[in-house]
Amino acid sequence: MALARLDEQKAQSAVRIANNPFVPKVYAGSGAAKTWGYPSSIEGAAPSIIQARTDMALFNKPLSFELAKARENARGAAISAQSKSDQVAYQTASLFLDAQQMTRIADSLKLEVDSRERVADAVKLRVEEGREIPLENKRMAVDLARARQRYDALNEDLDYARASLAVVLGYAAGDRVQPVDDDSKPLEAPESEEAARELALQNSREIRRLDSQLQAKGFEVREYQAARWPVVDVVAQYALFAKSTYETFFTHVQRNNAQLGVAITIPLLTGSAAKGQAAQAEAEVMQLRTQMNQTRNRIGLDTQKSFQELRKAQAASEVARLDLDYTREQVSVLLAQLGEGRATQQRVDEARLNEQEKWVAFYDAQHSVAKARLDLLRQTGTLVAALR
Repeated sequence: MALARLDEQKAQSAVRIANNPFVPKVYAGSGAAKTWGYPSSIEGAAPSIIQARTDMALFNKPLSFELAKARENARGAAISAQSKSDQVAYQTASLFLDAQQMTRIADSLKLEVDSRERVADAVKLRVEEGREIPLENKRMAVDLARARQRYDALNEDLDYARASLAVVLGYAAGDRVQPVDDDSKPLEAPESEEAARELALQNSREIRRLDSQLQAKGFEVREYQAARWPVVDVVAQYALFAKSTYETFFTHVQRNNAQLGVAITIPLLTGSAAKGQAAQAEAEVMQLRTQMNQTRNRIGLDTQKSFQELRKAQAASEVARLDLDYTREQVSVLLAQLGEGRATQQRVDEARLNEQEKWVAFYDAQHSVAKARLDLLRQTGTLVAALR
């Protein structure tokens, strides 16, 4: 965002530079020189004690179009800064969801490791009592090692996710940011695919930026086409003469001299450069129009895909929730049977392990829904407003 704002400031400064010819400028100065013979001009002015001059463009079509182009470029830079704001918001929210998801899964995997340790201890005891074959010990050891490996790997990924979240928030790479669960409602997404597509085309920063570039390029075409227009400048000058310099050559010398008027320049032969530059600019205008049509089509397709991905993620989340509810009820039934002596502790432990796997699948499904919703809001250009 800081870099984008600096680009915007540079574009605003370019407007002031382009406006410079239309702002009056005054220059004054003095000097000392020895004159031998006739007092000839120095840099187009007669020798004087004090001299001041000013100039300003009064009517200059090429420079006017150049100023309009600079203003349009500044508007495009502001749009680019807004687009960068959307990207930063999406990146930050996405990293937050990733870190939040990994935290939840890490908690579930920790419970799974604890459960497998208890199951491994129980199997080891049964093997020692001769009720299980020794091969079961090795199977439990493999399952436990696999669970620990998943838990350790996820913790490393979680540490990287927290570090990434810290960096995007402006902290040092050695800092860690831990997301906190809250009870906020899910972000509101468009209800229909058509509404999402209309919002995306209406709010697209990319289309607005291309339109700004198209307008700026149009001013550039007109700037080159205006090369044959006359140019009118306001000119003014004042000079204080030394009489001793002129008395030898003139019978009457006026010390205070001033001129005020306009300078008109009419181009007669401008050469072929202006036409060639105008033709190049017109070709670039056609390229921008083609690119804008392609962008509109791509945004429509991307929004359609994002909307469909959200619907598929929501359906998968509902399936994962139903599966989790079913598994939890199975655990409740087995616990009741365990209390009545009709189920073994091993079956209960295995059911709890299965429940932890279902929790992980449920968290994954919820995470997919949240990420799909973020992507759809980014496509429609409403992400920043929704997050606020």
